[in-house]
Amino acid sequence: MRIAYITAGAGGMLCGSCLHDNTLAAAIRGLGHDIALIPTYTPIRTDEADVSLDEVFYGAINIYLQRRSSFFRRTPRFFDRLLDHPALLGWVARRASTTSAAELGALTLSVLRGEQGSQRKELDRLVAWLRDDFKPEVVHLTNSMFLGLAGGIRRETGVPVICSVQGEDLFLDRLEEPYRGQVIAELRARAGDVDTWIAPCRDHADRMSELIGVPRGRMLVVPLGLNLDGYAPGPPTDMKRPFTIGYLARFAPEKGFHLLIEAFRLLAERADRAGGRAVLLRAAGYLGENDRRWFEQQTARLASWGLADRFELIGEVDHAGKIAFLRDLDVLSVPTIYREAKGLFVLEALAAGVPFVQPAHGSFPEMLERTGGGLLFEPGSAEDLARKLGDLMEDPALRSSLGGRGNAAVRANGSAGTMAAETMKVYLAARGDRCTS
Repeated sequence: MRIAYITAGAGGMLCGSCLHDNTLAAAIRGLGHDIALIPTYTPIRTDEADVSLDEVFYGAINIYLQRRSSFFRRTPRFFDRLLDHPALLGWVARRASTTSAAELGALTLSVLRGEQGSQRKELDRLVAWLRDDFKPEVVHLTNSMFLGLAGGIRRETGVPVICSVQGEDLFLDRLEEPYRGQVIAELRARAGDVDTWIAPCRDHADRMSELIGVPRGRMLVVPLGLNLDGYAPGPPTDMKRPFTIGYLARFAPEKGFHLLIEAFRLLAERADRAGGRAVLLRAAGYLGENDRRWFEQQTARLASWGLADRFELIGEVDHAGKIAFLRDLDVLSVPTIYREAKGLFVLEALAAGVPFVQPAHGSFPEMLERTGGGLLFEPGSAEDLARKLGDLMEDPALRSSLGGRGNAAVRANGSAGTMAAETMKVYLAARGDRCTS
């Protein structure tokens, strides 16, 4: 099958959606299908081999300028191509923190309006490329913020359009009114332009079907999968070294790093009182300029508690570095304060034989159901998180059992190949439905 998968670059950030889309495209290609991973806004960034096209559609600079001035809606392609240069897109993306909330809302709404928005020129270019050059049998949009593309693509190519939902409710909640309400109304109005929807878990499928008015039966669930190359459980834990808790995610308030350090403080106090094993917190991930001040406030809290020497900041890691980081952990926790739709870091930890402690909301109860590889705590409770971490610290047999069970489950049912095969079933069903309609 010939598949066009339209993804979204995150401005140089390693994001879960980029990682997922790239892994999925590579695995579908491995099944023998012809798939084009088409970046929009900026080039994607991944810690594996990048399988996306070199060309960027809906370049971030062009869509911004086209909304701001009608002059840029008429510029020739050679000029637009200069603004789509990867180096320039990367430079602008690193300064995106200066974009106002109002500008973000207006831009989102404009893109969603498709032919009626300010980026009609970008839509026409993408549709023409799909129709005349690539000629796909199925088009897959990475998230619902691309619904403005769906109608034009369906009309001009005559092929089914699939759309994923990957946590954009968090983005919607950040939009100011009246834009949030207007964007949701536009999503509801255009949801019928999509043939089939894919969500990574039941919880997110339930929430998004209600939010954008899609019948739940059209919102299918394809759980996340992971490229397992290079992953293997680490050596048995050296009980003489500190009990090591890991955090692997973007450093941002919604990811709950502040909650983890509070639980770490409680656990350290408990361990010190008991005279038992020392504890260590290691953290890896991307830190954007928007969140730097907040992050520095959190590390200052650690220092004020006398725990600075028990915290190790690893920062961003490549694929090999991520695996090495995970293999040195006793447990992973990313205690999100929102209902996480994906949680790829949980699968990555389990692939390295590391159990997890996650909040009992979003995708995590389903991940526990699928893998049996961890514990859940009461969302938002540092005290309960500390208790569950303490349970694993004090019970090596439980820790080993959970890590081993989770690792076996991921290897049996959580591979990228499994995810690709399940996604192909969705594509084939959608193509069949369109062919018989």
